[in-house]
Amino acid sequence: MDTLTYKTVSVNKETAGKEWIVVDATNQILGRFSSEIAKIIRGKHKPSFTPHVDCGDNVIVINAEKIRLTGNKWAAKEYIHYTGYPGGQRFITAKLLMEKKPGAVIENAVKNMLPKNRLGRAIFKNLHVYAGTEHPHVAQQPKEVNINTIK
Repeated sequence: MDTLTYKTVSVNKETAGKEWIVVDATNQILGRFSSEIAKIIRGKHKPSFTPHVDCGDNVIVINAEKIRLTGNKWAAKEYIHYTGYPGGQRFITAKLLMEKKPGAVIENAVKNMLPKNRLGRAIFKNLHVYAGTEHPHVAQQPKEVNINTIK
C-alpha cells in the first residue's frame, strides 16, 4: 500500500528549543501586554506547541514601573491576599502595590493567565520582571523583541 503517513511531532523538555527574550513594558497596557507574555512563556507562538510540556521561552520584562492601566484602575483595582490567620484578609490597590513592588503587578497578571497546576507553576519560573532597564541575564544573550509585532 502506497500511502503517506503523518505523525504528530510531540516536543519534550530536551527538544523544546527555549530562547531568552527581552521585552520592554514602557507605555504598554497591563492586560494586553500580560496576555502576550503568557502566550510566549507557554509556547503557544511556536508551531511545535505541546500542551503538557514547558516549551515556551524565557521572558525578561524591563521597565515594569512604566506599565499603564486604563480608566480608574490605579485606585479601583484591588489585590487580595490572605495571611492564614482568622480575619487576615488583606487588600492593596494597584497604585500602592506598584509603589511597593513594581514587578508584582505584571507577575500577578501573567500568573493568573497560566494553567493552575504544576506545569503552570513551572512555566511561571520562566518570567523575570525588573523595574529598571538593567537585568542580570546578559550572559544568556537575550533577543530584544517588540511585543506589538508578535502575533
